[in-house]
Amino acid sequence: MKMPENAFLHALRNGEKQVGLWVSMASNYAAEVTAGAGYDWLVVDMEHSPGSVETTLSQLQAIAPYPGTAIVRTPWNDPVMVKRLLDIGAQGMLFPMVQTAQEAEAAVAATRYPPDGIRGVAGSMRGSRFGRIDDYYAKVNDETAVIVQVETLSALQQAEDISGVKGVDGIFFGPADIAADMGLIGQPMHEEVWAVIVPVARALMARGMPVGTLVTDPDFATTLLTEGFTFVACGTDTGLLRKATDELLAQMRQGIKEE
Repeated sequence: MKMPENAFLHALRNGEKQVGLWVSMASNYAAEVTAGAGYDWLVVDMEHSPGSVETTLSQLQAIAPYPGTAIVRTPWNDPVMVKRLLDIGAQGMLFPMVQTAQEAEAAVAATRYPPDGIRGVAGSMRGSRFGRIDDYYAKVNDETAVIVQVETLSALQQAEDISGVKGVDGIFFGPADIAADMGLIGQPMHEEVWAVIVPVARALMARGMPVGTLVTDPDFATTLLTEGFTFVACGTDTGLLRKATDELLAQMRQGIKEE
């Protein structure tokens, strides 16, 4: 068996637009429902969810039969956690709160086997199909996506240096945390937030670095993709469930009132 191609990573390298969704419910059942929709990439979130390595494994297994690429957001830039997540088959890692080029270098190193990094070598694990992928060690470094999150004003100032780190495949802007850093907590769509993000994003695009983000307004997500962003997540499973259940109940309450 040969190492499969990372469809999301190769799409980024080719400049192909990728539409994503956040998977935050720590449920393999919910992950399977969302994966079946056909998004290009799905982020299995461990930073802001109750997810564990075990629940993440079950989510990866649920997503696997579908074409979307599973990216795991690690709780922190921790090489021990990254090693475990890659061993269970994460096709890429999203690193939160990367502030400097040095932190980006550490993130990349955690995903790479020596001599290119510090990832420990396991024999039989899910990532290599329990040893059945015969070129796994030769190919996995080049088939593992490394996306780093720029989430503060300080990190925005360092973004070009961060993007220059070898092995970084994309820069992800975190508007919620940038908004908080600006004193606009809870307002990730505020025009002042995007006024500081967009110029940095354009500078990175000019360098050939794919840029992405998460916004839950589909019209704005579409605008970002048409204006040069390469990968944009347009919703979260929890948000979609909340909205659908709220709207259904409101419809029912209104119908009862009208009788």
